[in-house]
Amino acid sequence: MSGATDSGAVDLGAFEFQCGDEIDRLEVAYETYGEFTGDNAVLVCHALTGSQHVSGRRRAEDTAGQARAWWDDIVGPGKAVDTKEYYVVCANVPGSCYGTTGPASPGPDGEPWGTRFPPVTVRDWTRAQRALLDHLGVGRLRAVVGGSVGGMNVLDWAVAYPDDVELVAPIATAARLDAQCLAIDAIARRAIQSDPDWNGGDYYGGDEPRHGLALARQLGHVMYLSKESMADKFGRRSAGRDAVRDAFPTDPAASFFPYRDVESYLDYNAEKFVDRFDANAYLYLTRAMDDYDLSEGYEDDAAALGAFEGEALVMSFTGDWHFTTEQADSLADAFRDAGAPVAHHVVESDHGHDAFLVEPEKVGPPLRDFLADGVAGQSITDRGDDGPADL
Repeated sequence: MSGATDSGAVDLGAFEFQCGDEIDRLEVAYETYGEFTGDNAVLVCHALTGSQHVSGRRRAEDTAGQARAWWDDIVGPGKAVDTKEYYVVCANVPGSCYGTTGPASPGPDGEPWGTRFPPVTVRDWTRAQRALLDHLGVGRLRAVVGGSVGGMNVLDWAVAYPDDVELVAPIATAARLDAQCLAIDAIARRAIQSDPDWNGGDYYGGDEPRHGLALARQLGHVMYLSKESMADKFGRRSAGRDAVRDAFPTDPAASFFPYRDVESYLDYNAEKFVDRFDANAYLYLTRAMDDYDLSEGYEDDAAALGAFEGEALVMSFTGDWHFTTEQADSLADAFRDAGAPVAHHVVESDHGHDAFLVEPEKVGPPLRDFLADGVAGQSITDRGDDGPADL
């Protein structure tokens, strides 16, 4: 089998969003890796600001704004999600800005949609992915895999299309956000909307709300790191003498105090982020994440998963306070109560929420074995009974 990569965008035609609004054309940008054999398709769901570019080097003709593939350590030839064995599909979600229709895309009048774009939900992402797979000739999936809000997207597949997937692997995620994370997301959106250049979302062709988006991203970075990782990486150290402190306006008294290493890190990453991401897209995608609730329309989480007859690997990280191991416990219990074979594999890590991206040596083996053998995979442990996975 080949490890060949294909990329493009599919016009799905008219699309009705969960909110009831409809647009005439929904274009979905995607990448595929490997060869489809009829039963080896794996859908990878990206996180909040990710793209369809999940693996490999970016080619000159690619439109995705991320030069480096976001999960290249996990997806690729010979890796945990082996593109010599599986046909991997990753699609940019509606509302984003990497080729799939969203606020920055041209509307019917040729002008960017801006905030005229319909509200977007995780269910809209799932339905768009299903339509893309239909276009690609893919029916039942071997697995759906994803982390963070991509993990919520995975869970939604088990609810919306339970017969279309054998295995689900929601990683570093939960059935819903807690109040603390909802609060931080709300502040991030207000940072964007308070920027004078946001202009009610109609900033295209002019000055963009860079400061507001930078602040929003900085809040996100704080959520993604743990206390331990921040202490190890930055401590209270001052930035070097060559550090540039011009990302945000400062007052005269600021020069008396040190510009700290952690501030320099946040400023640097925020500056890189605002060059590649759209502020309105950030508003739309965080609202979709905030809105997601596994049990919506059902009595509880287990009832929502009641029609799913496959197997589930829930993976969490001890240093992650964005989506905690306790939240993952509850999610695994919901699968158990629904009668689905499940393992809750806990990774000891100080890296915080970003661990699923930066510790492939811990994420890869259980994911590889899950794709091959389900919850009976050799590298998988189950926190549910402190022993082998429930079968």
